[in-house]
Amino acid sequence: MSVLLNTLIVVLTVAVMEVVATLAHRYIMHGIGWGWHRSHHEPRTGWFERNDLYAVVFALLAIVLIAFGTAGAWPLQWIGAGMTAYGAIYFVLHDGLVHKRWPFSLIPRRGYMKRLYRAHRLHHAVKGREDGVSFGFIYAPPVEKLEAELKRRQASAGAARGSSSAASSCAERETPAPPPRR
Repeated sequence: MSVLLNTLIVVLTVAVMEVVATLAHRYIMHGIGWGWHRSHHEPRTGWFERNDLYAVVFALLAIVLIAFGTAGAWPLQWIGAGMTAYGAIYFVLHDGLVHKRWPFSLIPRRGYMKRLYRAHRLHHAVKGREDGVSFGFIYAPPVEKLEAELKRRQASAGAARGSSSAASSCAERETPAPPPRR
């Protein structure tokens, strides 16, 4: 029974971490924490970027939970293990698949991985921290909805500036959409 319960805690923690990471990405990383996260939206010049400090913070929190849990504060070690599992999934999918920080170059052509890849490419189609879409890391809304939302946001931002811009389907490309021609 305890193995099943502990496994359930790990799995639930992974699910909760996606919600926490999505909210942190939207409201912290693209808000007050933009100073660290900006590096993730700019071309990387080395192996590490300042944004990697967020992974360090979450890893330290997981280590502390595991330490307290193994010292007797059940179920903290299993929550920490779930956070660690989420971090591993994030590292493989986000850093490896989407941002090519692994030594392989795979662009998914169908299914869940393609949807995840395209959704995150749409997230990076916006320069700066405003008007972005798709803040999750292991869940992505349907790409068609994200494209429509991105077009709507860019159109309203363009109207506010006195010009219009269109969001092309940049999810298939490695680079964000070019600026509109004048």
